[in-house]
Amino acid sequence: MSRAGRLALVIAAVSTLAAVGGYFFGNPRQAPPPPLEAIPTSDAATRLLALTLPDLDGKPQALSQWKGKILVVNFWATWCPPCKEEMPEFSRLNKELSANGVQFVGISIDTADKVLAFSKETPVSYPLLISSLDSLDLASDLGNRAKGLPFTVILRPDGSPQQVKLGKFATPDLEKAIRSASQPH
Repeated sequence: MSRAGRLALVIAAVSTLAAVGGYFFGNPRQAPPPPLEAIPTSDAATRLLALTLPDLDGKPQALSQWKGKILVVNFWATWCPPCKEEMPEFSRLNKELSANGVQFVGISIDTADKVLAFSKETPVSYPLLISSLDSLDLASDLGNRAKGLPFTVILRPDGSPQQVKLGKFATPDLEKAIRSASQPH
């Protein structure tokens, strides 16, 4: 190929690359998708408070028994590392804040045997209730569209949702949400 032919080929290649680059980098970007946490459906908190689930002794526990308190409900599983990581802090806060009308409750999607074994290794100061994967449908209605774990719901004393959080809850954020739940809305 002649020198002029090679030069024309290089110019054509550079022009093509510039056009392709301009197309990809010059077009506006789509907005990022909405967060996986969404606003709870209107009746989800009511359905959560209507749940009655067995505790580690098999005794039925109605979540409604804690209405009137700030209720921190954590959906978790023994096979979920971030779930297990946040539980000691939840336990500490439950002890510290229970006199101020705050109650933590863990809803596990494991079998009772697995949760019982876990609780012997890692005792917590709040009730652990046993559910199934079906509870993830309710968690979805509460704002956990991804149906992931851990998932935490904070309810105000009147039973209305204050905040939902998919993933591990950082202690300062959790404390702030609990303080906010105690304020009139």
